[in-house]
Amino acid sequence: MLVLSLVAQRDFYGYELVETISQKIEISEGTVYPILRRLTLEKYFDSYLKESSEGPSRKYYRMTSLGRKETEKLLKEWKKFSTDVEFIINHGEQK
Repeated sequence: MLVLSLVAQRDFYGYELVETISQKIEISEGTVYPILRRLTLEKYFDSYLKESSEGPSRKYYRMTSLGRKETEKLLKEWKKFSTDVEFIINHGEQK
């Protein structure tokens, strides 16, 4: 969901996603790249190459309309889940 949420905001290349997520959550490249491949195969992302002044061209990922719909659905589910968990943590069992 983190990868979907970030790419919904703007195009990213793989290592940039790793660095962005790593600022808050420990994650490795070995986790992110398989996610990018799967999301591209599922047609949630497409990709393109862009020249880099710091070395070889970078492969950027951008959200498709199908990906936007899926991201919106997952974010709604996440918000409900996290609200419910927060309620249980703060209020305990309701009788």
